[in-house]
Amino acid sequence: MKVLIKAAAGAIALFFVAIFGLVVMVLNDEDAHANEISDGGGGLTGVPAEFRPWILKAAKECSVPELTPALLAAQLNQESHFQTSREAATSRAGAQGPAQFMPETWATWGRDDDGNGQASPWDIGDAVMAQGRMMCSLIKQAKGSSIGGDPRALALAGYNAGWDRVVAAKGIPPIAETQNYVEIILSTMSKFEGPGLLDVSGSGANADAVRRAATRLGTPYAWGGGGPGGPTTGFCDGTNGYQNGKCVASNTAGFDCSSLVMYAYWPSLHLPRTAAEQYGTTSDHAVSRTQLRVGDLLFWSHGGSAGIYHVAMYAGDGNVVQAPRTGRNVEVAPITSAMPDSDYYGATRP
Repeated sequence: MKVLIKAAAGAIALFFVAIFGLVVMVLNDEDAHANEISDGGGGLTGVPAEFRPWILKAAKECSVPELTPALLAAQLNQESHFQTSREAATSRAGAQGPAQFMPETWATWGRDDDGNGQASPWDIGDAVMAQGRMMCSLIKQAKGSSIGGDPRALALAGYNAGWDRVVAAKGIPPIAETQNYVEIILSTMSKFEGPGLLDVSGSGANADAVRRAATRLGTPYAWGGGGPGGPTTGFCDGTNGYQNGKCVASNTAGFDCSSLVMYAYWPSLHLPRTAAEQYGTTSDHAVSRTQLRVGDLLFWSHGGSAGIYHVAMYAGDGNVVQAPRTGRNVEVAPITSAMPDSDYYGATRP
């Protein structure tokens, strides 16, 4: 992407990447099965935790199999090494953010994907989703063209130097920076390939519930949102649902902690709506923290059963699946850091 601007500085006219339509994939509960791949179609490892859900989401929302999480991760590593500060992630050419978007290119692809009220190349969610949309479009262009070669390589060249240069060269342009860019990303993809985020063992309703929850990894948190049918917009209640002083829940389709659990167990088990109610319904099957099984419910409280404020599902290996809080997404996290450990109240087995 940086070459595009450098070359344009001495050119008579700027070329611009053509805009192609984007098919937005709508999450549909009827299409979410317990055995769906939960990591966007491929394993992912070696990326900062704050980038992981967005990389998986960006890959999952693209309909071409060539756009894998590992490809996006390798590209981000080459663009910025996952840096997010303005000092570290601003290029000499003026590219901005972890995905290194020039302002005019950002105007085409940037959206407020993280729901914080602004579309910014500095926001990890906004940047990675825009990267995914642009790469998805470029791969489709490469596959639909008469240009031979690996569509991933052609797309990367288009991202770095502009699609017009790829067309003119009928392949990767003879630009050293672009050729190096493509070679490094494709050769380092394996560094970011790994096993799926969740390998849930066992059978039965509890294990299936965790697998079902895992199909929603990367879905935004929405206070009061979500239910048995999937993600829905939430609401603000005067205290919850706000980010940076703005009500974001009413504009965000997602889950809160208890609706994710409700969704995961439905329809085999109809759990009530709130975390406190879910504890009350299942508290007669209390489980020691040392005896947890996949699918057990874990609760955190500010004081007693009346103060329960969070619920998560045990996913095995000391991890939980949870919808943590406003501004975050459905994720896998260690029990010890999912919520303040001092607030841990107990676990139950539905």
